[in-house]
Parts: sequence; C-alpha cells; structure tokens
Amino acid sequence: MSQITTENVADELDYSLTALDRCDSCGAQAYIRVTLSSGELLFCAHHGAKFKEKLFPTAINWHDESARLLETSAAE
Repeated sequence: MSQITTENVADELDYSLTALDRCDSCGAQAYIRVTLSSGELLFCAHHGAKFKEKLFPTAINWHDESARLLETSAAE
C-alpha cells in the first residue's frame, strides 16, 4: 500500500507553495509540504532532504516543489 495519496489531485495542482510559506525548521522559503496524520509541515529544500528519510514512510502526502530552484537558477 502506498503512503502517497492521489485522491485530491485537483486540489494538489491548485495549491503551490509561495514565498509566504516558510520552513518550519529555519524560516526560509518552503518548497516541500508534508502531510502527516497529525498535521502538515513545511520545509525548505535543505530541511526537506534532511528529514525525508524519517518522515516519508509515514507521510500521507509529500509535495515537493524544490525543482523550482533549478528553474530559477537556469533562468539567470
């Protein structure tokens, strides 16, 4: 059984992280949203990678927009 759900694909596509979404660990811009049974966590790319091994197996959803960082640096 997969830990990642696709039930709310339309909702997921409509919700993208913005500069107002901040990492719960350090306050930097969040690029990863993790939905757990107990709530939601936001992480920057660094902290998302740091905690992925521990959180991913129990995550209901792992929404990762860190690829946007590569798009930004490629445009410069």
